[in-house]
Amino acid sequence: MALTKNERRLRIKNRIRKVVSGTEARPRLAVYRSNKEIYAQVIDDVSGVTVASSSSRDKDISTAKGSKSEIAELVGKAIGEKALKAGVETIAFDRGGYLYHGRIKSLADGARAAGLKF
Repeated sequence: MALTKNERRLRIKNRIRKVVSGTEARPRLAVYRSNKEIYAQVIDDVSGVTVASSSSRDKDISTAKGSKSEIAELVGKAIGEKALKAGVETIAFDRGGYLYHGRIKSLADGARAAGLKF
């Protein structure tokens, strides 16, 4: 029985989530990528709190022009700045079952450029 693309991604996501967990000292940067948008959250899994979030639908980012990868980099920079403002310097990166290239890599590079360590 062949898996659909989404079933395969969810299987990989569950495998990643067994290992990657966010703590107060090192929260998890979770990424969700739809066909059109990209979303990122910094999550403390121990207390179940979202520390910071950003997406391509935010007002300042949605008006920006560029490719989806360039928009993803802007989202990465925005989430990095919000996380630093909330007192988070190091994070655990959760790619959500997506391959680490394209928009996911751009978002991670943007977060690193903003000052997050992972």
